[in-house]
Amino acid sequence: MEIKFGGDFVVMKKPEEVYDFLVDPNRFCPLLPDYQSMELLDDKNFLVKLSVGISHIRGTAAVKMSLIESQRPRRALYEGNGDVPGGSTTLRAGFDLESAPGGNTKVIWSGQSNVMGRIASLAGGLLQPLAKKNVQKLIDGLQQALG
Repeated sequence: MEIKFGGDFVVMKKPEEVYDFLVDPNRFCPLLPDYQSMELLDDKNFLVKLSVGISHIRGTAAVKMSLIESQRPRRALYEGNGDVPGGSTTLRAGFDLESAPGGNTKVIWSGQSNVMGRIASLAGGLLQPLAKKNVQKLIDGLQQALG
């Protein structure tokens, strides 16, 4: 089951500051909904663990993330894959940064997730609304942290 999302927002920080925040998993990961822990593997890769609960499927998702594209201060793109209870997931999340009036930064974000396995069939119509809610929580957290 593929889920796509995207949008934009403006923050009162310079693009360099926003970029530095977005490529630092120690600052970025704790904003993820249901965050448990994060382990740096090297300067471009990390493993993040999240609590997962959809219907009667509950447990921990372990997702290896890689910063596959970084153009300071304009773009950061992540790809990840991992195991979730009852299945697996791949995901892609990108952030494009543009200067905005007043020394602000417009953050244009997009992503997609593909969930496979038993979880996709059992969770059915619950998966997309939950993903949308969690993405919005993350974006709200980013706006607050960068605000």
